[in-house]
Amino acid sequence: MSDQNTTPNRIFKIGATTVIADEQTAQMDNEQVRTLLKQTYPEVAHATIREVTLEDGTVALHFIAKAGRKG
Repeated sequence: MSDQNTTPNRIFKIGATTVIADEQTAQMDNEQVRTLLKQTYPEVAHATIREVTLEDGTVALHFIAKAGRKG
């Protein structure tokens, strides 16, 4: 395999939107990612984070917005 990176691939799900981790977010923890994403997606600020590991080893972070909250 050409990918020698020990950090698993990550994706971030915000509603129907999927954001794929890049070099900038690869080393960030979940709260640092939240801080970065809430600038573009205000619903992330108060969302619950659910972390799921997919069959291929990709880590999916689902930002689940709380009802009645935006930003």
